[in-house]
Amino acid sequence: MTREVVRRRTFLAAGAAVAVGAGVSVSTGCTGDDDRASGPADLGAWDDVRAAFALDPDLAHFAAFVLAGHPAPVREAIATWRDRLDADPDAVLHRAAEHDADVRRAAADYLGVGGDEIALTDSTTMGLGLTYHGLRLEPGDEILTSTHDFYSTHESVRLAADRAGAQVRRIALYADPPAATAEQMVTRLRDALRPETRVVALTWVHSSTGVKIPVRAIADAIAEANVDRDPEERAILCLDAVHGLGAEADGPTELGCDVFVSGTHKWLFGPRGTGLVWMHARAGRLVAPIIPGFDATSMGNWFLGRRARGPFGPQLTPGGYQAFEHQWAVAEAFAFHAAIGRDRVAARTAELATRLKDGLADLANVRLVTPRDPSLSSGIVCCQIDGTDPGAAVLALRQEYGILASVTPYRESYLRLGPSIATSPDQVDAATRAIAAM
Repeated sequence: MTREVVRRRTFLAAGAAVAVGAGVSVSTGCTGDDDRASGPADLGAWDDVRAAFALDPDLAHFAAFVLAGHPAPVREAIATWRDRLDADPDAVLHRAAEHDADVRRAAADYLGVGGDEIALTDSTTMGLGLTYHGLRLEPGDEILTSTHDFYSTHESVRLAADRAGAQVRRIALYADPPAATAEQMVTRLRDALRPETRVVALTWVHSSTGVKIPVRAIADAIAEANVDRDPEERAILCLDAVHGLGAEADGPTELGCDVFVSGTHKWLFGPRGTGLVWMHARAGRLVAPIIPGFDATSMGNWFLGRRARGPFGPQLTPGGYQAFEHQWAVAEAFAFHAAIGRDRVAARTAELATRLKDGLADLANVRLVTPRDPSLSSGIVCCQIDGTDPGAAVLALRQEYGILASVTPYRESYLRLGPSIATSPDQVDAATRAIAAM
């Protein structure tokens, strides 16, 4: 037996890349106790939940969903991983694949999906780019999106379509946000589907208006349109889920989407610079890796000169060295939400958002933009104050009342607030009073 054959068989037996600097481990078991941060404290009371955050107590944080502060378990996990990487990066990096698998497992348990169906990213924007540029689009194919989606979706689909010679078409799912209905949105989407539509690119909760689209009903409408299509001509539903993950209780299975893209550093309050992409098997087969992965199959292909396909989640995860202390602490963000209770978090978010919407709707100087119905909205609440520019309102709320809000980053901008588990009913009422005084 030649030395080359022995070397190749040894590589295959290991089942992972062994190239110098690859940072990929062959381990697949659970992480040992020495690699875990302490678990979350008792989170049965909302005061205890808010106390887990290091947010300035003199401020009411209604913009936490833009870039979240970390709760204590996440802060501790980041610090623990950082210290271990500083002390012995070689030993920690040797188990990198195992640590990635722990994050995938935590995400999969939370979402109710398979761990190998999840790719790890650094943001929603990266996940959208990886998805749309990885799709095997051809000239004449169409990507259907909405006028309400954010820049990251619009630009990702534009760039992907330009490269493939495909087309992008935008439709309005509603004309007046507070009057939007599920039936209207489904009907408009169904009527817009064409034989050449291969991808439907939508956003679960619009950061432009706070409208939550009826994803399940839209998915069913797309499935109906796919019934008589050949498999390669079926349309898939790709969802920007960043303002639903951590604020809503539904996961990809309940929603019926084919692709679920989200950052984990917003409503989930995960580490900054982290995200994920989940794909159903039917979509995973259609998306090719854009950035070389450091998974065992991809590295093995390079090493052995083959073209094998492994689990698409690890293969679609960009390789290279990451901010590992943040990436691996994502598991603690899912654990934090699980300790509170996923349904409790969603109910609390809806409760506070409804309280704010009800208060704003009663003000004579305010036009509520977000639907009051919780089935058509989530944690984002948008409004207009008569005679007040949204940017000026954000500045005044901070300087005069200690209330942190944001402006919707769109051509038509609104004042935007996001009640969450990091805010209290008293702070919601204080925000209403402050806006009334403008």
